[in-house]
Amino acid sequence: MSEVQQAVETRYGAIARAVTDTSVNPGCCGPAACGCNDPISSNLYSAAETAGLPADAVTASLGCGNPTALLALEPGQTVLDLGSGGGIDVRLSAKRVGPTG
Repeated sequence: MSEVQQAVETRYGAIARAVTDTSVNPGCCGPAACGCNDPISSNLYSAAETAGLPADAVTASLGCGNPTALLALEPGQTVLDLGSGGGIDVRLSAKRVGPTG
């Protein structure tokens, strides 16, 4: 494993493990992880969007954007999520494309 791969594994592994530690904010854009904490990357999902999602999925979100806010998804469409984290975007997209999507 290269030095870069090891650094990525160490950083994101620690963030993922922190999901069960309620004293830590594990998000990659939170102040505990990288210090950016800017308005673009904070409060990415409304309470209405995250309602009904598994709490661990929301906590494990490692995203620094909300791509579902930019998409006009319709029932039946296909979505491919190539991200990492708790799966929030794919879950929100699944709700919008429905059972035929």
